[in-house]
Amino acid sequence: MTSYKELLKQREALEAQINDARQRETADAVSQVRRIVEEYGLTAQDVFPPARGRVGRASASRGSKVAVKYRDPATGATWTGRGKAPKWIQGEDRSKYAI
Repeated sequence: MTSYKELLKQREALEAQINDARQRETADAVSQVRRIVEEYGLTAQDVFPPARGRVGRASASRGSKVAVKYRDPATGATWTGRGKAPKWIQGEDRSKYAI
């Protein structure tokens, strides 16, 4: 049976092999990408177009107004029907307040 220390040495050797293989394959991939970019005359914009909906651009639905569905005739308060119901409509028949 293999001892703990021997297994640790084997792991170190495997990790070194993994790192070497990763560096080699990464270098090959980068050179292949560079060759393709040069061959087709691609730009960074072609390869990495701006992402949609990322930082700096608000989503279409964020901050948009929702139509009011309910109104309290006594106070004029309104509610869209989303989120927690206000106290004036809790436990009531909502059809009485529908707009």
